[in-house]
Amino acid sequence: MVNWITLAVPFAYLGVLIGSLATFSSLYRKRKAMKSFTLEPWFPPHVPRDIYFSLMHHEPPATSGKEKKAPAVPDSVLKAALLRRAIEDIRRVMALRTQKPALAMLLQRGSVGDDLWQRFLRAEKEMEDEVRDVVAEANAYAPGWGQTIFQNANEMLNNAILRERMEKQQAKLEEEKQWWEKKKEGYMKELDVEADDSATKKSDPAAAAPAAAAAPVTPTSESASTPATKTPESSEGAPPSVEGSEEDEDAVLVEADEQKKAGKK
Repeated sequence: MVNWITLAVPFAYLGVLIGSLATFSSLYRKRKAMKSFTLEPWFPPHVPRDIYFSLMHHEPPATSGKEKKAPAVPDSVLKAALLRRAIEDIRRVMALRTQKPALAMLLQRGSVGDDLWQRFLRAEKEMEDEVRDVVAEANAYAPGWGQTIFQNANEMLNNAILRERMEKQQAKLEEEKQWWEKKKEGYMKELDVEADDSATKKSDPAAAAPAAAAAPVTPTSESASTPATKTPESSEGAPPSVEGSEEDEDAVLVEADEQKKAGKK
């Protein structure tokens, strides 16, 4: 005879085990979901998406039967708002792609906590849903537009980035131009001062010549030490030497003696 009690014990054990595991799994998932909802979002509020939804759900004000019904938001405005939304999605997707490798490396090293990684994963999931929603909305406006909407948005984004760079370069050019004008004014002032100094130096020699002539000339050591050389011009005007004067006196005395002798005869 089969003992049902002995067979019921293992089945009861398995039932309790499976029930406890299911309860733990459900509680863990609920707690994880609550924790993910309490986490701070990775990106700020999606303003272009909010604008698109506000335009799409905009209802014209109610009017009386005699007055015409106010027109709804045209499709061109909604398409432009959807393009703006796609542009913002591209920016966020590019930011996630550039931040993911560095964040994963920091998580492996233990430099960041698991909460930050959960925030990042949540942002990735939200962006995947956002891209699908944008593609579906684009296909609703025009069949096949969902395949090219992000390409068009990427071109618009590149154009906007290029325009921002050009504006920054123009602003930098104006700053550098003002700086160069100031430096140029300083250089011109220095050149004017140098020109005035050179003009005053050129006018000074005419006034300084009398002062230079009146100034005494001091002999140098070389002129004092060198003996005076006798030139022919100086020898002509020089007085006769002592030997020449003695010879003249002897000649006069000889002539006087000869005259006396002639008188006696």
